[in-house]
Amino acid sequence: MSARVCLLIVQLGLVALILSPRQSLAQGIGLPGQSGDKPIEIKADDGIEWQQKNKAYIARGNARAAQGDVAVLADTLIAFYRETETGATDIWRIDATGSVQIVSPTQRAFGDKAVYDVGQGILILTGGTRLETETDRISARDSIEYWEKRNLAIARGNAIATRGENRLSADVLTAHFTKDPGGNSRVHQVDAFDNIVITTPQEVVKSKRGVYDVETGIATLTGSVKITRGENQLNGEFAEVNLNTGVSKLFGRGPGGVRGIIMPERNAGGSGVGSSDKGG
Repeated sequence: MSARVCLLIVQLGLVALILSPRQSLAQGIGLPGQSGDKPIEIKADDGIEWQQKNKAYIARGNARAAQGDVAVLADTLIAFYRETETGATDIWRIDATGSVQIVSPTQRAFGDKAVYDVGQGILILTGGTRLETETDRISARDSIEYWEKRNLAIARGNAIATRGENRLSADVLTAHFTKDPGGNSRVHQVDAFDNIVITTPQEVVKSKRGVYDVETGIATLTGSVKITRGENQLNGEFAEVNLNTGVSKLFGRGPGGVRGIIMPERNAGGSGVGSSDKGG
């Protein structure tokens, strides 16, 4: 298995880069990843409505909310607020509907709807979701989520990560984050669940579950593992790929647990390995 392909799993971590916290929630985050000491600028073609009874601001028509280097664009933006004991306004939830984009200097996330719960630190993007950078693309049929307090990013429903000719798909992809000494979030483990397919120009690998340990560089695949390269195929129950050494191992359960079909190489005339061309 190509080491570059297994690294595709790590690209799920890009989901959280535009959302990764720079300040604690206690400081009053407005938009994802921006501290509360920065003003939020809201624009809309069809105006902004202030509903005091519902404690909400509604921006309609090419609405745009920007704070720092993050912007949320949508047909409609709704910001729900509450008043603090000091009389200040605290935005606790932002809903975006219709042609949603979440934009940072290096990435764009797309969907039909987004809900950001500021207090819980949860952003859920639904409806034709995808994330794009200069080199990578991640899409999911159901949702792309970021759970700040649990240090998780999740792509659900036919989740697909692509880079160049390499492609990883699974029902669910989950990235686990940790913080380095500088306070920056980084991926330390990625889990892939159900119907996993890793595709490269050389081979196709299928399994039921995959775990990639970023620290050790080892990707582990379990459950009906099948590795196919051309007409050759290997089947087992457990595969371990060390990305640092480039060594792949396939295991089974009990005698005969690993099975393989290796087809002989064929020349242009269709003869098998070992045939020779002799002049007449």
